[in-house]
Amino acid sequence: MRPRLSANAALLAALAAIVAACQSSPAPTGPDRAALPTMERVALGANACWFKSGDPAFAAYKLAPELNSFSGRPRILLVHKGSPEARPLLVVQAEGSPSRLQAFGPMMSEPAAGRIAADVNRWSGGNKACS
Repeated sequence: MRPRLSANAALLAALAAIVAACQSSPAPTGPDRAALPTMERVALGANACWFKSGDPAFAAYKLAPELNSFSGRPRILLVHKGSPEARPLLVVQAEGSPSRLQAFGPMMSEPAAGRIAADVNRWSGGNKACS
């Protein structure tokens, strides 16, 4: 009788090993890299870190998100607070999947350009931290 129990135990152990090997652990997932989700992250970061925080470098500006784009290029604009209809001073847009980011406009020729680029890159990758 003993050999039969050992054979059953061995069979159960082998079966358990096979079942465990067939189960896959979920693959690590990162943020969605398509244009719209990328620009949503950038818009949320800009709003929280540049505007709601009261950052003096952005006090004269207003955020104008244009995320619902039929051109496939969702974007955010920074405009003068007092004249939102004027030409944007900063445009950050994404296109494609995975998205390709672009930042351009007069603010990208000012001292804040390096910080803007670093912030946008950080937020687009899913990091919500402010600089």
